[in-house]
Amino acid sequence: EMKLSIDRADTVIIGGGCVGVSLAYHLSRAGLKDVVLLEKSELTAGSTWHAAGLTTYFHPGINLKKIHSYSIKLYEKLEEETGQAVGFHQPGSIRIASTPTRVDEFKYQMTRAGWHPTEQYLITPEKVQELFPLLNMDMVLAGLYNPGDGHIDPYSLTMALAAGARKYGAQLNYPVQVTNLNSRSDGTWEVETPLGLIRANRIVNTAGFWARDIGKMIGMQHPLIPVHHQYVVTSTIPEVKALKTELPVIRDLEGSYYLRQERDGLLFGPYESEEKMKLQDSWVTNGVPPGFGKELFESDLDRIMEHVEAAMEMVPVLKKADIVNTVAGPITYSPDILPMVGPHQGVRNYWVAIGFGYGIIHAGGIGKYLSDWILEGEPPFDLIELDPNRYGKWTTTEYTAAKARESYGFNNVVGYPKEERFAGRPTERTSGLYDLLKSECSMGFHAGWEQPHWFYKPGDEIGYKPSFRRTNWFEPVGREYKQVMEKVGVIDLSPFGKFKVKGADSVKLLDHLFANVVPKVGSTNISHMLTPRGKVYAELTVSQLYPGEFMLVTGSGSELHDLRWIEEEVMRGGYKVEIENMTDEMGVLGVAGPYARQVLQKLTNEDLSDGSFKFLQSRHLKLYDIAVTAIRISYTGELGWELYHRKEDSVALYRAIMEAGQKEGIDNFGTYALNALRLEKGFRAWGAEPADFTGKQALKQIKEKGLKRQLVYLTLETDNVDPEGNESVWHNGKVIGNTTSGSFSYSAQQSLAFAYVPIELSKVGQKLEVELLGKKYPATIIQEPLVMTEPTRMRLQRKGESPRM
Repeated sequence: EMKLSIDRADTVIIGGGCVGVSLAYHLSRAGLKDVVLLEKSELTAGSTWHAAGLTTYFHPGINLKKIHSYSIKLYEKLEEETGQAVGFHQPGSIRIASTPTRVDEFKYQMTRAGWHPTEQYLITPEKVQELFPLLNMDMVLAGLYNPGDGHIDPYSLTMALAAGARKYGAQLNYPVQVTNLNSRSDGTWEVETPLGLIRANRIVNTAGFWARDIGKMIGMQHPLIPVHHQYVVTSTIPEVKALKTELPVIRDLEGSYYLRQERDGLLFGPYESEEKMKLQDSWVTNGVPPGFGKELFESDLDRIMEHVEAAMEMVPVLKKADIVNTVAGPITYSPDILPMVGPHQGVRNYWVAIGFGYGIIHAGGIGKYLSDWILEGEPPFDLIELDPNRYGKWTTTEYTAAKARESYGFNNVVGYPKEERFAGRPTERTSGLYDLLKSECSMGFHAGWEQPHWFYKPGDEIGYKPSFRRTNWFEPVGREYKQVMEKVGVIDLSPFGKFKVKGADSVKLLDHLFANVVPKVGSTNISHMLTPRGKVYAELTVSQLYPGEFMLVTGSGSELHDLRWIEEEVMRGGYKVEIENMTDEMGVLGVAGPYARQVLQKLTNEDLSDGSFKFLQSRHLKLYDIAVTAIRISYTGELGWELYHRKEDSVALYRAIMEAGQKEGIDNFGTYALNALRLEKGFRAWGAEPADFTGKQALKQIKEKGLKRQLVYLTLETDNVDPEGNESVWHNGKVIGNTTSGSFSYSAQQSLAFAYVPIELSKVGQKLEVELLGKKYPATIIQEPLVMTEPTRMRLQRKGESPRM
């Protein structure tokens, strides 16, 4: 009987597809010893071997562009480095716009690519035809062209990465099946296989569509589901054979398919609609069949017929071509089609790189990203959109299936700003006010929660009407903005992540965790957790409610992301504390505006006057006989309180406040108005000079080296469009920076944005331009903030100065 040659490893990688092998390659190349990969059948079994192998620089998200870019650069050099041919073709790729809205989408994408090193061009129909002469030009309005895109042979790519990994000392073992995983009290793992046990410092699940089964061994329910994806290969087409150079890859977005040259024929793969597409649900309920390795599904051309017809219409030579092969194989989908990459909350030293709908283009970059994170103790840059902890208990199997259907079907839908997708909603994670408010407003999805974006009034055009320009919510949000600035508004903030921390070492722990002094009892502050290199990992509000008992609050999207970091530090430092995640049990209402005090005072005997209940103080009180923890803070920057309470009291509390505010003209507001209010106040908090906490040395070094770029505050003269972040900033005909966030300012009646620009262009009064939908709009750097916060205005008034409004 065979025995494993090792019993101790630093890192055990489970799964030998292109992602797992890439991670083994990168970890060992960076010098990590004792990297072991276990694969139960052979390398590339699962989804890798039958992939169409497309590689593209394009991604609508700014962070993933970096992953794509790294992968392509790596694949270009692999053959030279490892001596293995990888079959990399780089004829470029073109996305086809056949509607005016698509042309807008391309313009929207161009301003997001302008400040990235990646080449991307908006090209005319003439240029499209020159690059791809076989198209039906009646259907082409424009193209989005990425030179350097193309396709690679997934099997050869994996083998080259494997050769590299072995060269640098990694051990790739197959066929070795992982049968069980046991976590030990010291944070190490026992990995059980039929050939013996391995002790590992960490394990990484890169098991593709077996990732769920691996997760189940340790009580994790990873929200993954296999989908059936088909692509079709034709025989030789004389017109293709006659071409001098390889055709670029095209993506016909209305037809919802990709098409590329394969030898002297064509290969195309459609994404059919959510009604027609097929999931392999049985694998979710019963696990993947034990023997499944390099198998395929039955092909089903009927299911993709309308796409085949669309392709024949767009590329007429297909009409005469013979189909020689239809490949129907499993691809793993997560609910939002993005992979899950990183360490997992709730279990120590368990990492994942799973849920890849586009594993070939992501493999190189994710291998590097994860390797850096493992070796440095922090990620090289922010990729919170891939955080495995963005999902939670609310991510049920039904939700995952509904979302995977939608994500697959929506593969080529128009990517609007502020996009909402409605499948699988609401989840079981709704606030106490959901039933009361759901018909009165447009709800947005935040980490499983439904939260009001904006509220309806008679005469409004209601519902979700996405657009690249101002749309149906523009005027209503202005009305809510005015409501908060002039009267008083109420907002549901229940999605906040909320943790209780108490115990003998609680003060010591928070002093170590945060770049700010620990607040006194009855006080609150805004604090940052910094990485060892001094990057902000998270921003939370910290309140000491009772001696040694704290409440920590974070944004909805970072709940488990932040909790994982805190738990990790607790284990590492051996702090004696208890941490309780209160997110789901606790509701939060925000009450803000000049009459906020007047309204709340009617509901309590506690003195809410400025002298008695100061800005950034917290206390327990009864409002209308309901127990609340009130914090005097508001992201609106106006006078306001956040009221933390038991979720079952939300409706009674909300009704009492609305009732009490009748005379003051109280009303609802949503997160869009909150964002406009926040931006005018210039909110983006930085902690004061802290005690010696993690990252202080690093912050010092950053300061001494001198920053190259400065964050500035801009007003823009636009027409019917507003910035929202990630747009290109121009000066003298060159892209010199990028916006980070933006919105319309209802006070200045013009657009407002934050942007990073070079130090020499960062003075107040500097004229710049911001590119929106293909047009450059004049912008001016102004003194921030545009509107002072209420506490600042009060302070100035007391000194007899006039505040900026």
